Amino acid sequence: MKTALTAASLTLAILASSPAHAWMQETHRQIVLDAVSYMKNNSGSTNYNKLVAGVTRAGYSMDQFAAALGQGAYDVDDFADTYICGATTGDCELAPVWGAGASIVKYTSYWHFQNHTSGKDVHGNPFGGYNYAKLGMAGDIDNMAAAWLYGDYLDDGAGGLKGWFGDNSKYNSYGVTEAHYRFGGVSSASQYADFETAPFQPIDNLGQYWFQQFLTQPTAQSLGFALHTTDLLQPHHTWATSAHNHSSWEQWVLDNYAAQNLNDPTLVTAALADFTPLAPTATDIRGLLTQGGTYSYANGGLVLSSTDAGDRTRVAKLMIPHSIAMVVTILNRAAERLGN
Repeated sequence: MKTALTAASLTLAILASSPAHAWMQETHRQIVLDAVSYMKNNSGSTNYNKLVAGVTRAGYSMDQFAAALGQGAYDVDDFADTYICGATTGDCELAPVWGAGASIVKYTSYWHFQNHTSGKDVHGNPFGGYNYAKLGMAGDIDNMAAAWLYGDYLDDGAGGLKGWFGDNSKYNSYGVTEAHYRFGGVSSASQYADFETAPFQPIDNLGQYWFQQFLTQPTAQSLGFALHTTDLLQPHHTWATSAHNHSSWEQWVLDNYAAQNLNDPTLVTAALADFTPLAPTATDIRGLLTQGGTYSYANGGLVLSSTDAGDRTRVAKLMIPHSIAMVVTILNRAAERLGN
């Protein structure tokens, strides 16, 4: 049974909130393009020349490569890889049924958090992902989603978890998506039997999976997917909430990106000092990603409570340069792989 909160009231509330993708998709793209531009303009202190050599050897121009990277970072929010199924009907959906296509966040976004308000998760990750039961800063949208999805479960394929009146699996999200992001941790389908206690894997595992795919068979797309992890520099994703001005902050950053010169290269240079460079042969980027998440949690919480333009500018001039710097750090390592 659903709670007393009606579908109509929830629909209006969610629609009014607008989507919560972490950085807006165009912001993701711009961060990547700015990182490549920064490397080009600082080729003496970055691996830009190695990157160019590898890209050229593959038959592409740097403009083509940068565009493909940016598109990959953009596309992760559109993954059709996560279905949640009704506790009663067993019907499985990619996004809330009251949504109007892209205007509502897809369930894939629940893999895009690294919860610093709680400690180690049940899978063994140092920081877990989105888990409503463990949110230290749950807000209205989190609460409404948990009420509406109460008892709903992650699609684990035909013959697995079921609704009261059916098993209408559309995609084995547990056996595919969750498995990709598991990395030997402890997981079971039963952990995802109820949305309100489901321990989604953190975004650093998403990034690690796609970076491993890149190392195995380098493509701009897989590397771009890994670069979506700049979500870790969006403070709502380390304070782990879909509420508290989440969407309006993301929209403000997109709208003010150029006007406020958020990609100031001097700020990027300073931000690089906050990241430990990856070794030329590094295969695990999760430590770097956690550094980004730790930084946003420690320095970005103000935007959860304030919509003041000055406060937002101050935080954005920390988070966007650090996002760009994190991408530069990953691309410096990626250049070593493309050079082999």
